[in-house]
Amino acid sequence: MITPTPFRPVVLCLSGHDPSGGAGLQADIEALIAQGCHAAPTVTALTVQNTVDVSDFRVLDREWVLAQANAVLNDMPVSAVKLGMLGSLEMVDTVVEIMQAHPDLPLVCDPVLRAGGGGSLGKDEVGYAMREKIMPLARIATPNLPEARILAELPEGTADECAAKLLPRCQNLLITGGHGTEQEVHNRLYCQDGSQHTFTCARLPGEYHGSGCTLASTLAGRLALGEELVSAVETALDYTWRTLRDADHPGKGQYIPRRLPLDFCQ
Repeated sequence: MITPTPFRPVVLCLSGHDPSGGAGLQADIEALIAQGCHAAPTVTALTVQNTVDVSDFRVLDREWVLAQANAVLNDMPVSAVKLGMLGSLEMVDTVVEIMQAHPDLPLVCDPVLRAGGGGSLGKDEVGYAMREKIMPLARIATPNLPEARILAELPEGTADECAAKLLPRCQNLLITGGHGTEQEVHNRLYCQDGSQHTFTCARLPGEYHGSGCTLASTLAGRLALGEELVSAVETALDYTWRTLRDADHPGKGQYIPRRLPLDFCQ
């Protein structure tokens, strides 16, 4: 008799496709597999990018995105949703429609506004629409500091200043500090109950393509597995740091995280 395999939580991923495989849906898939989850990738946009930068992108029609997401949601017991690149105001409204139909699903919102090389993946107005419409629906948003400054409209704001402006619009907020220059990276979690948590790690040399996607999808996976929020954030940050420590350099630009299962990246 065949023994059924253990059930793997399903995470619906709404994000863009990166042909270099460093970021976007491939990053989501690899990171979620590493957590013991099943990734259900829904494509929101196609991009022309590599490890150096992004040169173009095309957002899919809302009907196609809705059809993809609903095909999964009507078939599988989705445990969490991870959100990445949207690229247009219409896609923001599409995601809102999906989440309003499934309000009990924890949503991890990675407000992707720039590629790792600095190229735009949507106008700032898309970020503002995400701030007003999607972040209130999310369990947690995970901007890096440059993204938090755009969302908060504070070009030189500190993490605390950005959080003060953004927290009224979201349940929990994780502002990552990897884009600074200090030797120790400070990642700051601001919770809806008023508590704050700072997680530090050593700064690694080099620049990385797909670190934000790796973090957000790992966090979505930990929540899908039932891990409590603060613990899930700590686990996701630790895992992401190890994928960067062991990163590959297959192209001419940034390093790509090596998203191996936890057992293989101690």
